[in-house]
Amino acid sequence: MSLDKILSISGKPGLYQIVTQTRTGAVVESLVDNKRLTVGAHSNISVLSEIAIYTLTEEVPLRDVLKKIKDKENGEQTSISHKDSKIKLEEYFFDVLPDYDEDRVYASDIKKVIQWYNLLQKNNMLDTLEPEDDEKISDEEE
Repeated sequence: MSLDKILSISGKPGLYQIVTQTRTGAVVESLVDNKRLTVGAHSNISVLSEIAIYTLTEEVPLRDVLKKIKDKENGEQTSISHKDSKIKLEEYFFDVLPDYDEDRVYASDIKKVIQWYNLLQKNNMLDTLEPEDDEKISDEEE
């Protein structure tokens, strides 16, 4: 399983995993309650592997941000909740990604990242963050 198979669906809470694709969309399963639903092509869907966070110099892929949170928390749940105050969330995120662009990354974005990390951790899916490292290592060896 990779972040290519994990989705955020606008208007629906949590994250979803693609079960199968259909002609008109996909069947997905919630990581929150394991309920399945069909989403059409008309739904506003974001694939986690395509999301990036703005920094002052570049866009950092969500995968890298989640890895930094994993390293900070030693693979455990975050030390703060996505429901904490805006100031606490910003301080935490500044520890994780010191050069994030405060003008373009809102508290609501930080809440989502923390909530998504905790969902992935709870579902033992943090290993989905690792495959790219293996590819980089094998590329460097050649």
